[in-house]
Amino acid sequence: MSDGEYDYLIKFLALGDSGVGKTSFLYQYTDCKFNSKFITTVGIDFREKRVVYKSTNPDGSPGRGQNIHMQLWDTAGQERFRSLTTAFFRDAMGFLLLFDLTNEQSFLNVRNWMSQLQIHAYCENPDIVLCGNKCDLSDQRAVREEEARELAEKYGIPYFETSASNGHNVNMAVDVLLDLIMKRMERCVDKSWIPDGTVRANGPSNPDLSEASDNSKCAC
Repeated sequence: MSDGEYDYLIKFLALGDSGVGKTSFLYQYTDCKFNSKFITTVGIDFREKRVVYKSTNPDGSPGRGQNIHMQLWDTAGQERFRSLTTAFFRDAMGFLLLFDLTNEQSFLNVRNWMSQLQIHAYCENPDIVLCGNKCDLSDQRAVREEEARELAEKYGIPYFETSASNGHNVNMAVDVLLDLIMKRMERCVDKSWIPDGTVRANGPSNPDLSEASDNSKCAC
């Protein structure tokens, strides 16, 4: 795909405490590489990737492939940047919420991040995938898988144990989030939650996806 050839621009936001591996996770997804040097994100940054999303027709057959340009926004986890990062919540269509499996406090703080999302995201039940990162450090694990899955079930969101170091489940987590977003766009009658610029002029000609009401929220 060239720079102009895509049907949808999809924006995801990576959230979680400082040091849980958000930057490394996104770098692993976009570049299939791991940087062992820890670099604290200051404010907000983003990475990009092009993918082809293949939907499934009602009869189970594969649908038309759609070219997706993904922007993956990387947020700072420190409290002092919170007002800056929450300003980006409403423009994001999906969220990757990460915690560190070797840091119990980062897991306990998932509830705080969920509360922030319910306040600042485009609707009260945005699409979120919870990731317990650093699963390769099994000897340092501080959070049991059962605990994490129970919390994810409580919020009704998917859960993956991931490793930014070796790539375990990184692609899977993002793919599941993208699938949730694309299916939400297909079934929503009200498209006002979709940020401007999501659908390109040369993309799908479905008027339901390209026209949005300014007076109501997502009715999904």
